[in-house]
Amino acid sequence: MESSTSQNSNLDNDQPAAEKDLNIYLPLYRAICDGDWEKARIFFDAYPDAIDAPITEDRDTPLHLAVKRGRRISFLEKLVDVIPPKALELQDASGSTALHVAATLGNTRAAKLLVTKHQLLLYIRNKDNYLPVHLAALHGKRETTFYLLVFTKDDEEANLFGDESGALLMRFAINARFYDVARYLLQRYPQQYMRLSIEIVKNHTQEEEPGPLEDIAQEEEPGPLEDIAQDPSAFPSRTRFNIWQRFIYYCVPLKLENFSNYSDEEDMENIPVQGKNTYQIQSLKGNCIVSGCEKLRAVIWKVLDSLVPYIKHIHDTKLLHHQAVQLVKHMCNEAVRLDNTNSSLILKGSFLSAAKYGIDEIVQEILSVFPNAITFKDKGGHTALHLAIMYRHENVFNIINQQSGDYKEFLLEPFGDKKNNILHLAGKLAYQDRLDFVSTALLQVQRELQWYKEVEKFVLPRQREAKNKDEKTPLMVFIEEHSKMITHEEQWMKSMANSCTVVATLIGAVAFAAAITVPGGNNSGGDNAVGNNNALAPTPSPVSNNSTDEGLPIFRNEVAFIVFNVSNALALFSSLSTVIMFLAILISRYATIDFLYTLPNRLIIGLLALFLSVTSMIISFSATLYLVSGQKELILVPLAVLTCLPVTLFVFLQFPLLLNMIKATYVPTIFSSHKSNKKG
Repeated sequence: MESSTSQNSNLDNDQPAAEKDLNIYLPLYRAICDGDWEKARIFFDAYPDAIDAPITEDRDTPLHLAVKRGRRISFLEKLVDVIPPKALELQDASGSTALHVAATLGNTRAAKLLVTKHQLLLYIRNKDNYLPVHLAALHGKRETTFYLLVFTKDDEEANLFGDESGALLMRFAINARFYDVARYLLQRYPQQYMRLSIEIVKNHTQEEEPGPLEDIAQEEEPGPLEDIAQDPSAFPSRTRFNIWQRFIYYCVPLKLENFSNYSDEEDMENIPVQGKNTYQIQSLKGNCIVSGCEKLRAVIWKVLDSLVPYIKHIHDTKLLHHQAVQLVKHMCNEAVRLDNTNSSLILKGSFLSAAKYGIDEIVQEILSVFPNAITFKDKGGHTALHLAIMYRHENVFNIINQQSGDYKEFLLEPFGDKKNNILHLAGKLAYQDRLDFVSTALLQVQRELQWYKEVEKFVLPRQREAKNKDEKTPLMVFIEEHSKMITHEEQWMKSMANSCTVVATLIGAVAFAAAITVPGGNNSGGDNAVGNNNALAPTPSPVSNNSTDEGLPIFRNEVAFIVFNVSNALALFSSLSTVIMFLAILISRYATIDFLYTLPNRLIIGLLALFLSVTSMIISFSATLYLVSGQKELILVPLAVLTCLPVTLFVFLQFPLLLNMIKATYVPTIFSSHKSNKKG
């Protein structure tokens, strides 16, 4: 007993953890990690004070460890049952309760247990002044964030998120892409968040001493709207899909849900009514009213989501896009309710960032509510139009061009230390990440030329030959910036032309040989046919065995022979056309302007002719095998399958390049949307 009393005295909570022999708690530590409640219970029976004692150097209690390291939720349930509610508030060295730990790890089940037992845990802050919901959002734990926010009391009296705490939560939510949470906070506290946004931007742009938002201002970060403008993939215009992904994207229904749709009926019953956020619950009830057709459609897509996980990924992407766009619209509408100075302060950074990253939705929305944004300039004197040209965002260029109106002269003025105009910008080489969007080297030069030519139409005639401070015209800048690229493209085209010429020559030789050596041989007028395949030739009938048939192919009346003749002729003539076109490419002058139309035209025609010659040669060869085969019924299906194989490979490997070139050359959609609206 004395020994037990002595050991219990070592477990006194008033004694600092650093002064205790923490090895005493090793059996308990192992029991927690193993999820062995029986061993833990025996330890607690022996040392009752250990149930809420700090048992690690970081002052973790058994409850902290059970949330961090526990493998079984049943262990945590039993531990929470025996711990007094007040003991749940114990904090570790960082000031975190067990609920903070659960929020950080995204352990929603643990959070439910703790909140159900002691709701006040939702309002305890750690040493960084963070609530549990802050940590859940900071670490991107979506489900846990929704749960904690739904059950965190936020009435007019508490005003829990109407100050710096709410600004931090909004920033964490935006960084984690919880745009529905951010929108909810903005709807609840519009004036406070606009004021806080102004403070953030002022501290960021003017490099002043930290204001009321010390935690945020010291980092000199942009405002919430600019945060969103720096996340291009959260918007449809900057998300790349292939044709099938885009089809699914447009077909999948959009569930207009937000975090208020987080529902667990059992949890809702377990939490007292005064502890629930009534705003979310009312929204939840309103969203449950849907038509029967919508329910059926939702059920069908839910089944598809479970069967095809990729559909769920596309649906989640579409939902993210919708939430981001709605949040931007709400922020812009709130910003323009302020005076002109503050509206400009909030919208400027986000508008220029959106132009830089090519986010059409933000550019369009800001211009629709604040047209004067078109005159915003960054520290380098660049407007949104300049940034759209520099970063090659054609949709942003189109939007600004359509809405330039009386601002056009302002946008065309020379700017910066070198006095470049916008045509000089178009003459500069695009950034590598924008060039990488183009599939081939040839299309990169063509795309750059298309940009230059389109901006050339936008500027005034005198500006096309205007010189900058370095005495260089826009065309001189273009040639100088793109000289290495053009040299590389020239080598690429010559190499490709040489390779394709060799292939086309071989196909032409094979086709010519096949034309003079017909399958089955020719009719000699006697009992036997003349040719290499006489043994396989059919016995001529008395009707056909006359002088008029002498010298004609034996299989001339077969459908397969007609297929052979036509395909072989196509192979021969198209291969010769291919050789001619690629010879024309080899002897081209390779002037800069030739990469716009001349060289792409020749390459497109050459590749089309090569594709036709390869396909025709394969069909011709297959028809020959069919004609000389003794068992035509057995060979037909395998022959058709094998014929399709090389054609299919050619289509998958080479046709995308060809289609991209045709689209870029003959269907110039890059700037077509604004040509009819161009002014001046």
